[in-house]
Amino acid sequence: MKYVVNDGCIGCGLCEATCPEVFSMTDEGVAVAISEEVPADALDSAAEAKDSCPVGVIEEA
Repeated sequence: MKYVVNDGCIGCGLCEATCPEVFSMTDEGVAVAISEEVPADALDSAAEAKDSCPVGVIEEA
């Protein structure tokens, strides 16, 4: 499974705080997801980050 962060990210950093193995913040202040498959040990926290996004811009790819 992979995730993507779509346009509209407000840069709150919640996803990175919840699952730093998958999400990080760019120099522009928006979130990005790793391009690789989510590691098995991060599946639950990545799903939590997706579900917790206040603007709903994280999707499964």
